Amino acid sequence: MHNIREVADNLYYVGVNDRRIDRFENMFPLTNGVAYNSYLITDDKNVLLDSVESGFTRQYLENIEAALAGEELDYMVIHHMEPDHCRNIDFVLRKYPNAKFVGNAKTFKFYEQFYNDEFKDRYYEVKEGDELNLGTRNLKFVFAPMVHWPEVMVSYETTDKMFFSSDAFGSFNAIEGHLKARNVIHRGDWLDQARRYYTNIVGKFGGQVQALFKKVADLEINMILPLHGPVYDDPESIEFIMEKYQRWSTYTPEEKGVAIIYASMYGDTEEAADILAKELVELGVEEEIKIFDVSGTDPSYMISDCFKYTHAVFAPINYNSGLYYKMEAFLTELVGCGWKNRHVSFLNNWSWGGNSLKISKEILEGGKHEYIGEDVLINSSVKLEQVEQIKELAKAIKADLDSYELA
Repeated sequence: MHNIREVADNLYYVGVNDRRIDRFENMFPLTNGVAYNSYLITDDKNVLLDSVESGFTRQYLENIEAALAGEELDYMVIHHMEPDHCRNIDFVLRKYPNAKFVGNAKTFKFYEQFYNDEFKDRYYEVKEGDELNLGTRNLKFVFAPMVHWPEVMVSYETTDKMFFSSDAFGSFNAIEGHLKARNVIHRGDWLDQARRYYTNIVGKFGGQVQALFKKVADLEINMILPLHGPVYDDPESIEFIMEKYQRWSTYTPEEKGVAIIYASMYGDTEEAADILAKELVELGVEEEIKIFDVSGTDPSYMISDCFKYTHAVFAPINYNSGLYYKMEAFLTELVGCGWKNRHVSFLNNWSWGGNSLKISKEILEGGKHEYIGEDVLINSSVKLEQVEQIKELAKAIKADLDSYELA
């Protein structure tokens, strides 16, 4: 049985939900699945835009058949060759033998790396700025390399001003009835999931996102149709997500707030983190404070909040005379996502020696961070002397929060 939606006149959503998946890209935990979006435009020429994961072939083909309503498929456009969007290319092209496979040179190179050249005689190569006329509607192709793979392109439908944005503007979570972003962007954890999706997957490529923005700056956009998550089809939701992407891709905080991320084997460094949070509150900090145990929290959540907030406090500990492995892995992954331009402070439990503080700062160097307050050094457990140092650090962070002007 098919499950399609008419998003606009003669534009159909033929994608699927995946609620069985535990981790996206086998890395990022999913508590409510993910949607694989695919769209079909019916016109003088019918075009399918992107594909879905391999576990949904039957449902996907039924959706396409229902949307076509007995007509033939003329084109299949692949904006992005990552497997969650390309696993059913061969099934579609075999079912519709007259359909052309539309992509750029790198699309076909990647296709042959993953699969084979079975459909080489049906390749329809497009270049930057090329257009594909469908009749009433017309697709213009804009290349978006490294947003977030080398072959990525997007397309702009010039008649109704629809922007098929590939992985840009996507989010985690399955579609729960509401396909339109206006119905979800101010509810539940949607924004947290959209931020976690962007910062962990696209985060490193902020410069390339900005380059795409420049390419489409003069385009009127009435609808954004990403490959994951809801569709943006009204001015408020389009402005909302564009503003978020502007911040995320320029590494600009969304909110004043403090993320405190600690490593602790026996609870002593955890206690220091809690004391700091308490002191901040007692000084009158009203902004959000989040505390994370680096050993018990998936890095994707901590990375997301490090992007969200203006301030971060790291509390590393020593291990085998170096940096505790979980903290080292987290900081390395955070830097790998491009994180920079934040105000940073340190609590460090050095116990019997080691270089954990030095290594932490070395990992973060290059991020153009501003260091706030004096590093607090704890020898095994928090003493009264360290409590006073933590209070001084809290004062420095509070003063900096008060003077910080959010862009």
